[in-house]
Amino acid sequence: MAETATASAPLDDIMLAMDVVDTLRHREHLVARELSEETREAELIERLREIYRGQGIEVSDEILLEGVKALKENRFVYTPPAPGLNVTLAKLYVRRGRIGKIVAAAVVALALAWGGWLIGYKWPQQRAAEELRIELTETLPQRIVELGEEIAKLAETSAAREKAAALMAEGERALGEENIGQARLSVTELTMLRDELAREYKITIVSRPGELSGVWRIPDANPDAQNFYLIVEALDDDGNPVTVTIRNEENGTLQRVTKWGVRVSENVFAQVRADKQDDGIIQNNRVATKPRGRLEPVYAIPVMGGTITEW
Repeated sequence: MAETATASAPLDDIMLAMDVVDTLRHREHLVARELSEETREAELIERLREIYRGQGIEVSDEILLEGVKALKENRFVYTPPAPGLNVTLAKLYVRRGRIGKIVAAAVVALALAWGGWLIGYKWPQQRAAEELRIELTETLPQRIVELGEEIAKLAETSAAREKAAALMAEGERALGEENIGQARLSVTELTMLRDELAREYKITIVSRPGELSGVWRIPDANPDAQNFYLIVEALDDDGNPVTVTIRNEENGTLQRVTKWGVRVSENVFAQVRADKQDDGIIQNNRVATKPRGRLEPVYAIPVMGGTITEW
């Protein structure tokens, strides 16, 4: 035997009425057929009573009638609230988990972009600017002073000291103007001057089989003249070649070489040629020595000042 509503399902009247409305909505064909005619409301209620009895639930006529009326009046129907700030905030709150993940991902992306900008651009730029400042205010000024002191100890001629003073003045002027390129160049030139003053070597006439010991040229500017050159080389105390900077008087260029031509008079040229023709060896092959502390070699034979690097 079917149990009563009180025994099998302890529902109050409102809950039962809501259940009636729900039953009616799930049977739309029944509602459309039966509620279209108000005179058949009693038959609809009886039909509903049979449905609930079939489920073992006894529902009073008052509750069934209340459920039918509630369906007509759209009671127990959810009506969405009108759009507004409160609704928007409520939706955001409901979706806070998903929105939080999106916001967190955006924050992480921004943090990575910011970190990349700092690490890849801002900090290297700041570091480079600081290194440049240190170089201009500390490193280069100190280096110019140090090189000046080293050159002063080495230099044995006024020409060397004057050249060093000019290079130091140029470097200090460049530092004052924050012209780091010129300041670096001044340091480079002072370093080269220091190294040149510290070097020692001798200049001898090349005298080996298969190599020229002298050449003569007809200058383009004066076809009626002849220029005579002895081919020489720079050697250290162990006989190793020394590289020196020579200006080619024929084209005005500076070149770094170990062998070059020194212009001499026709008379000196003839003496060297006779020395070599005697036995194939030039006994008196010393042309000059470059002592420590000097920029220019000290010549042992008369020279005319011009040099060439190609023949």
